[in-house]
Amino acid sequence: MRLVAAVAAAVLVLAGCGGGDEPRLVVSAASSMTEPLGECSSDFDGADVRLSFAGSDELAAQIRQGVKPDVYAAANTKLPDALHEEGLLSEPVEFASNELVIAVPPDSDVRDSGDLTRPGVKVAIGSESVPIGSYTRELLSRLPGDEGSRILANVRSNEPDVQGIVGKLTQGAADAGFVYVTDVKAADGRLRAVKLPADLEPDVRYAAGVVKGAKRPDDAREFVAGLRSGGCARALAKAGFGAP
Repeated sequence: MRLVAAVAAAVLVLAGCGGGDEPRLVVSAASSMTEPLGECSSDFDGADVRLSFAGSDELAAQIRQGVKPDVYAAANTKLPDALHEEGLLSEPVEFASNELVIAVPPDSDVRDSGDLTRPGVKVAIGSESVPIGSYTRELLSRLPGDEGSRILANVRSNEPDVQGIVGKLTQGAADAGFVYVTDVKAADGRLRAVKLPADLEPDVRYAAGVVKGAKRPDDAREFVAGLRSGGCARALAKAGFGAP
């Protein structure tokens, strides 16, 4: 029912994008890109960009249910590749990378992943189906001994996207959470990043493509290209995203 409601809401949003004099370009993107895409999209020439942010898995599910944004941009390559194989998306273009970190309040005494195994520590992570959750479980599986399973035992919240994890942390409902380093930067001092060992880091890469049946395919291709070079690429770099 939750997915049906989300799809219905997305259909209404897209249906409402047809009014006005300026053509509308609808971009469905992973919520971790909220700040940079919000900054750069206003400068896109030729169309009024309408952004729809959510977990990459939820947005992919909407496309499979018939919702047709012009562009789909995900926080992994797996989902765009799958949509491409299903004939629902153009060949995906990798455009950015990111880094997984532990996010904690500034005054937290957490200094490494081992601190998350302590009794009573409340941890927030992404649900298994969303990229941030998948990346987190990949990282936990690489930790020595039973450290990963002990951290999972302290998980009190599985969120549908990174914004949900950040919300739990800033509201005091969690002591630590696994997010992208860009999410900590966007929190403007409300969170501190605890780095993870480089050899344990998952390969976090973002990819985008043009949705089959897009109303403005030419503008959509231009927008996707701009994620690699141009204003949106610069906004992503400013927000802390790495090169693809």
